[in-house]
Amino acid sequence: MTTPPQLIITCLDLEGVLIPEIWLGLADRTGLSDLQLTTRDIADYDELMQHRLRVCEQHGLGLPDIQQVVQGMAPLEGAREFLDWLQTRGEVVILSDTFREFVTPLLPQLGHPTIFCHSLEVDGAGKITNYRLRLQDQKRKAVEAFRSLNFQVVAAGDSYNDVSMLQAAHHGILFRPAERVVREFPQFPVTQSYAELKTRLQGLPGYA
Repeated sequence: MTTPPQLIITCLDLEGVLIPEIWLGLADRTGLSDLQLTTRDIADYDELMQHRLRVCEQHGLGLPDIQQVVQGMAPLEGAREFLDWLQTRGEVVILSDTFREFVTPLLPQLGHPTIFCHSLEVDGAGKITNYRLRLQDQKRKAVEAFRSLNFQVVAAGDSYNDVSMLQAAHHGILFRPAERVVREFPQFPVTQSYAELKTRLQGLPGYA
């Protein structure tokens, strides 16, 4: 029995790669500097989310406030065109630590891509009471599962929470990362635009 040829699957982070950072948008709208921290700043995701939930509770912010921010957002310039190109080369899956309740309004603008993300617990008044991870370290585990299915996996992300995904992929690429991430993980090539990322991908088998 022969092994089938490897197909390509590209795994992308969402916030900072295809759309703006949602929590930064909330920070801008509310003027709360405590919400400006992202996974670029704090590597421990649970620590970051508990911080965000405390700030929201202190200032009476709920899911409707965040959804209002998202309603005013659009994908980053060139993101839809890049995704359209990428989908002609193979499968594309977005692996994100955001929440389904946040990003649903933005998905049509990206062409309804496949996305694996988390979910929120929200009470009747719209207060976010907790969050539920789909799976601990889901990005890495998803990449490992794709590899076990004989996919060639290429991953791109910008933050600390993307590192395990990049490490697990056949090829990991940083996209517009914070300088501290670049310093700590110099093994990953760095791209600063969709054109650079496209060129980097075209140098890999199957993307040309």
